[in-house]
Amino acid sequence: MTKSNASSEQLFKSTDEDYKSLFEHVGCGVYISTKEGKFLTANQVLLDMLGYKSRSEFLSMDITNDLYVRPEDRRKFRKMIERDGRVIDYEVEFKRKVGSPITVLLTSHVRYDSRGEIQGYEGIVLDQSQRIQMEEKLQIFQEDFKRLFENIPVGVFVSTTEGKFLNANQALLDMLGYGEKEDFLKIDITKDLYVNPKDRHRFRELIEGEGRVVDFEVEFKRKDGSTIPILLTGHVRRDRNGKVIGYEGINVDLTRRKRMERELQEAYDFMNKIIQSSPNPIMATELNGNIMIWNRAAEETLGYTAAEVIGKMGIDKIYPEGMARKVMQMMRSSEYGGVGRLNSFPMVYVRRDGEVVEGTLSARMLYDSKGNEIASVGSFVDLRERLEMERALRRTQEQLLQSEKLAAMGRLTSQIAHELNNPLYGIMNTLELLKTEIPLQSKRRKILEMAHSETIRLSDMLRKMLSFSKPDQEARQPVDINSVLDEILLLHEKQLRENDIKISAVLAEGLGRILASKNQLRQVFLNLIANARDAMPKGGTLTVTTSGTPDEILIEISDTGIGIPEENIGKIFDSFFTTKDEIKGVGLGLSVCYGFIKDHGGDIMVDSRVNLGTTFTITLPVNKKPDPQTTN
Repeated sequence: MTKSNASSEQLFKSTDEDYKSLFEHVGCGVYISTKEGKFLTANQVLLDMLGYKSRSEFLSMDITNDLYVRPEDRRKFRKMIERDGRVIDYEVEFKRKVGSPITVLLTSHVRYDSRGEIQGYEGIVLDQSQRIQMEEKLQIFQEDFKRLFENIPVGVFVSTTEGKFLNANQALLDMLGYGEKEDFLKIDITKDLYVNPKDRHRFRELIEGEGRVVDFEVEFKRKDGSTIPILLTGHVRRDRNGKVIGYEGINVDLTRRKRMERELQEAYDFMNKIIQSSPNPIMATELNGNIMIWNRAAEETLGYTAAEVIGKMGIDKIYPEGMARKVMQMMRSSEYGGVGRLNSFPMVYVRRDGEVVEGTLSARMLYDSKGNEIASVGSFVDLRERLEMERALRRTQEQLLQSEKLAAMGRLTSQIAHELNNPLYGIMNTLELLKTEIPLQSKRRKILEMAHSETIRLSDMLRKMLSFSKPDQEARQPVDINSVLDEILLLHEKQLRENDIKISAVLAEGLGRILASKNQLRQVFLNLIANARDAMPKGGTLTVTTSGTPDEILIEISDTGIGIPEENIGKIFDSFFTTKDEIKGVGLGLSVCYGFIKDHGGDIMVDSRVNLGTTFTITLPVNKKPDPQTTN
């Protein structure tokens, strides 16, 4: 074999292999048949298309009777292909192996033998079932689109860029008051449809710049000249070259929505006016505590403006620590008015300036349609004035009761003085006369003097009791409070030291003088120092300090003694009240002190801690009148 023959053989072999590969892998059915009606070969695609697994079974069929649904289609095919030498896109129905029909597109040409006579046919078969299904779907889609176009309850349009409608549905005609579509398609969109022609230009800029416009709010003119609010959504229409040739989209009538928005806004404004006009603070918060509503009464009562708190501050800032969480727990409980409710619960709020505001809180939980908690709203009643009035009334009642006690004691002591003074002075005079008749050296004289001394002491006791009901009418004069305290401390220094009590005195210099009864002030300080001594049976420290302002002087007398129980603090200035185990008096000491200080225009307060000590604080007004001793 020559080299040329070998190359030709190799080329033929390669070409044959390529043909076989193409035959088997082409994406359509390929066949070769005799003109009498037998397949000589077919590729796997055609076998799969017709449902045959065995190639030998497929090649043994009679094409006319076993393949064609209608045998006359086979005869027609043979007539065309033998006349023209080929058949292009001949649509026909074949039978699948299972008997079901399949529409195919047949393209074939004749095969000739060496003498030029027709030997058979060969060609390709295309499955048309998908195309037919697509055409059917397209037809359905077109019908659905037409139905949708006409029946959709919003206005649908197709228009040119120049401003003419090409098509519109009945809803758009009804919306704009046009009876005939022909009349509507004749209008100039810019002049006859838009209330403001500038809106048309703006619409064109937006839609051609971005390819679409979504929810463009505009006003259209109806045929009768009235206006209608419209929400316009559209996109551009392009030709095959991508050039914008028009627009299409929908128009939604906003008349009902605008009316509902207006009604909703009016309802909101009305409710807001009610909330803002409420004389009580009203607050609403989200579940996390962020404030949503804060009315004017809340601003005035708590000192924060709505702009400062809404969306910026938590409600816990105006509650005492931990109270915000407690309020939510109480609303979720059934014990405070029912689940989701809190009725008139005593509450305190903290103002912006730190002042505590007392009142009552009523609150409700808000729920969504599914019953989930979404927020809470509360109304606070400021009871500061009422509570202060109640406290003032209570103080007045206590003062009246105190006055009644003092009055009763005054009447009692007056009667005692009236009944005892005359016979007591008779006894004293008799004892004085007897003393002149008994020698000094006589033992009886000493007994007589002892009886006289005790009678004098009894008279002094009566005088002290009388000072409770009818204090000494000593003329008041400017008094240096430091000098009074110095005298008393000096007088009691030895006695206090014997009881192991240390004295610490810090008396401020330059204090103003007090217009007072010196004896009554001495009685007050003596009583307080005596009480301090009794409160420190094992010793301690007595501290006396003075300080002042141009208007008042402050005196503090403190001890480190046993203190006063909290339940007794409010009673110590009451008449006849005493905490001493042994009756050393009648419980009038502190009540008399209280009366003297109040009578001088001052005040006396007490602060005590059990086992730590007690402090009495006295305030007295400074005398503003000129001192006669310093004006000469």
